[in-house]
Amino acid sequence: MQLEWTLDKSRPVCPQIAEQVCVRIVTGEFRPGEKLLSVREVALAAGVNPNTVQKAFETLERQGILYSLRGSGWYVSDDPSAAGATLTSLIESTTADFFNQMTRFGLTDHEIRQYVSLFRRENAPTERNETE
Repeated sequence: MQLEWTLDKSRPVCPQIAEQVCVRIVTGEFRPGEKLLSVREVALAAGVNPNTVQKAFETLERQGILYSLRGSGWYVSDDPSAAGATLTSLIESTTADFFNQMTRFGLTDHEIRQYVSLFRRENAPTERNETE
């Protein structure tokens, strides 16, 4: 299981690791009960300190998204609904932040919709990217 990790250097890394694990659970890339790569393997693949990955996994454990077995590693919870709820909360928060910022810029709802439509057209994934 080789994974790519896309991290934004302007944001704290630990929450990004946790977010990406949640996305992979919700999309079915990580299945309930599946064993994850080791903390060291994830850290190496993501280019981060193993302590950062450990902290992200422990956060997800507290949320019921992952669980650990001593000496065996980290596993996806049998109930993926917690990952879905966490992802939904992140999406709602990010969307609210976006709209609040656009409103502070003085944009109307109509103008915001226009910018979103323009952005989507200009940044639409190609067919090749959609099937990868």
